[in-house]
Amino acid sequence: MRIGFILSQTFKGIRSNRVVVISLALVTFVSLMFLGAASLLQTQVGNMKNEWYDKVEVTAFMCPLNPTTAQCAGGEATQEQIDAVEEFLQSDSMAQYVDEVYIESKADALANFREQMAGTTWVDALTEDAMQVSFRVKLVDPEEFQIVADELSGQPGVEYVVDQREQLESIFSVLNGATVIAGGLAITMIITALLLIVTMVRLSAMFREKDTGIMRMVGASNSTIQAPFVLEGVFAALLGSVLAVGALFGGVKYFFESSSSEAQFSFIKLIDSGDVLALAPWLVGGALIVTALASYIALRRYTKV
Repeated sequence: MRIGFILSQTFKGIRSNRVVVISLALVTFVSLMFLGAASLLQTQVGNMKNEWYDKVEVTAFMCPLNPTTAQCAGGEATQEQIDAVEEFLQSDSMAQYVDEVYIESKADALANFREQMAGTTWVDALTEDAMQVSFRVKLVDPEEFQIVADELSGQPGVEYVVDQREQLESIFSVLNGATVIAGGLAITMIITALLLIVTMVRLSAMFREKDTGIMRMVGASNSTIQAPFVLEGVFAALLGSVLAVGALFGGVKYFFESSSSEAQFSFIKLIDSGDVLALAPWLVGGALIVTALASYIALRRYTKV
């Protein structure tokens, strides 16, 4: 009987404050959309780091035939300098940093160039003498790339060192920036939702002040009186959070899972609907708990219920 009464009072309040309830549901929807997007974006960044950092290589290019940099003032790298760099990379002092070393000769470099530029007028533009010997170094721990890069940069005959991680970091910094923006918008919308909860509770209590007064006179408990007000907010939060999860699920299904089969994305582990389902309980549960607590605090702070 008490549950039925509480539910009837809850739906009565929802009908009376339907505009505010719908507004709260929409604000909850938008805020959780941004919060979920930020979380999924960070998951994608993590996936990309795990995939790509393991493949990070440090490449050292030896001085070419006609060098133009100060590092190669002595001319083209000699075979002794090339052998010295190889010996250094395979030494005991570098064993803790270097996993594997690949040497690309001038002939290999020319073959790779022609393969990449096949079908263009550049295929025959360069000769073997114009190419550079290079070392591609696979690291034991990609986090220690800077140590290897610095050590190679100081070796005689090395023109410059390319670290793939620097290129990846610029991509990740952009994605992390997008995460921060989405998170900031989510926080703004959550604050807006909390203010709406307070407004909804105050309006609902004002409209039902006479009813709650009668209930208190006949001995109704505080929990019985307060429950309908809390449930109104919970209902709006549930509606908004379910819509947010549905939108995130549809977006990931359409934009990410449909793209994962395309050749240009085949080497990237994209987020999928499973990531959304794993996130959904946290979004829905968090929205319900925060709304219930905010409604309860608003009742005690701003009303006489």
